[in-house]
Amino acid sequence: MALQIRNVLLSRSDFELSADVEIQGPGVAAVIGPSGGGKSTLLALIAGFLVPDQGNILWNGKVITDDLPGKRPVATLFQDNNLFPHLNVLTNVALAISQSGKPSTDVRQRVSEVLARVGLEGFESRMPSELSGGQQSRVALARVLLTERPLVLMDEPFAALGPAQRKEMLLLVKEVLPNATILMVTHDPEDAKIAEKTILVVDGVVAAPQDTEALFRDPPEALRSYLA
Repeated sequence: MALQIRNVLLSRSDFELSADVEIQGPGVAAVIGPSGGGKSTLLALIAGFLVPDQGNILWNGKVITDDLPGKRPVATLFQDNNLFPHLNVLTNVALAISQSGKPSTDVRQRVSEVLARVGLEGFESRMPSELSGGQQSRVALARVLLTERPLVLMDEPFAALGPAQRKEMLLLVKEVLPNATILMVTHDPEDAKIAEKTILVVDGVVAAPQDTEALFRDPPEALRSYLA
């Protein structure tokens, strides 16, 4: 299971991102670096929200560069969870696989199963406004589980949570998605330390994944400057 980003270049106005890396999975790879360095842009390229000016993106050797976002083996967790306030938890999660406002019995059963996996058994009829921030994050994670996509992109989805809740959610992600390849954008080195690998993105340059423990034990100059 491998994500390959081959000789990719994206130019936008005064910003340029370049990447030539391979990320082996399953497991968690943290994506860390200064604000504006290109972390979210990298995820947008992988998800298909942006198209590179050159190069290719491959999943298990298959080129997906021109595939539409919905056709890629990708699920994304965003910062704001993207829950619809007028829909209950069951319907919000069911949207991952069904656009019907009235999910079928089979879909309802599958939603209940994934809600139980994230600790929200019996929450199907709750509205987003009735949930805490941590519970809303769990609903968004349940929706990702339901898609059963092998590549999961996380753009700081738990940034609004406190440190303890954030760590709890990150550990839950690892627990419920053991077979997925997960790319996790974070600004917090402590969050990055739950990842097996870390990718440093600085000034539009994407570095190859490195062992997280070794990287933080002896950080390169770019990472030392960021941590300082």
